[in-house]
Amino acid sequence: MSIVKSAITSVIVSCLLIAGFSACKGTCDMRIKKTIFGETDGRVVHLYTLENSNGLVAKITTYGGILTEMHVPDADGNVRDIVLGFENIDGYLEGHPYFGAIVGRVANRIEKGKFALDGRTYELAVNNGPNHLHGGIKGFDKAVWDAEPTESSSGPALKLTYLSEDGEEGYPGNLKLTVIYALTHENELVVQMSAETDKATPVNIANHSYWNLAGQGSGDILGHTLFINADRYTPTDDTLIPTGDIEPVEGTPYDFKKPKRIGKEIGKIEGHPELNDPGGYDINFVLNEKPGELKLAARVFDPGSGRTMEVYTSEPGVQFYSGNFLDGTLTGKDGAVYDIHSGFCLETQHYPDSINKPDWPSVVLRPGETYNHVMVHKFFVK
Repeated sequence: MSIVKSAITSVIVSCLLIAGFSACKGTCDMRIKKTIFGETDGRVVHLYTLENSNGLVAKITTYGGILTEMHVPDADGNVRDIVLGFENIDGYLEGHPYFGAIVGRVANRIEKGKFALDGRTYELAVNNGPNHLHGGIKGFDKAVWDAEPTESSSGPALKLTYLSEDGEEGYPGNLKLTVIYALTHENELVVQMSAETDKATPVNIANHSYWNLAGQGSGDILGHTLFINADRYTPTDDTLIPTGDIEPVEGTPYDFKKPKRIGKEIGKIEGHPELNDPGGYDINFVLNEKPGELKLAARVFDPGSGRTMEVYTSEPGVQFYSGNFLDGTLTGKDGAVYDIHSGFCLETQHYPDSINKPDWPSVVLRPGETYNHVMVHKFFVK
């Protein structure tokens, strides 16, 4: 039975992954391969290749916990890489828009890089217009993680760990992080993120993969059909900080309750000049089901290839981003030039700037608690 079908809550999924995937003992050569990807900060960076019994392949690097490649067949059995990224570490070190990375300590934006917690005000780096974005100057996306390949009857997996020390990027507390990528034989890529702290701190970790179901480098994603399981969204100001309101999607370009082409109403979404944003989707949706329960967040279908990806999550929200800031200046794998809308992101997470919105689901993690976030990508064709 697949993880999607068998799990009900993030806690159950966490237990399945942690208990079910034990360290490799001579069996991983078949499904997991390790190569050198490069070097940074005096540390060797490795690339792990995971392959399931159906020929799906996921490649993850210890730099940033980045999903660098995801190979999936189309309706005719032709396999293509469907995530944006680079062929070697140099592209990632030279700067990129978080392709495939684990981002945090707090994903998304914090207004003016400030928050108050337990009577103290913290100031963080401002790295996105006037706001803090994705953990700051050197967030988890630029860390070198420790890795342990693992395997079970469910499929190959990679366990990544990292210690974010007290004061890193201005955040309080020593935060012990674990991220498990699991590629199941049910054609699911599971990303399970957990953390513990010794001081109260905000935590909101996300995977920031850019997807193009037609294949990376194959053009824009405006013809993809998208369904989002959300009746409401969180509108933003001119710098993409939520206003604090939660409004219905009905009657707006944000209504994806029924599947529609991403490009159908994208022209109605105005840009944000202060961020050099030309326009398009970059908004958080409030998912319909209860936080903590694994539920369908979104479904994307590419009519050209027949590939479909469903995204399940334990989180209360999903940020849909249509690759607005891609501008043709980055050249990725196989010489692909990444122009605007070359890929889309579905970042499951808590709502942006939740640390400054006390009425929203809390992102504060305290000693003795465990942060758990599960997202599942289910691939199939039709």
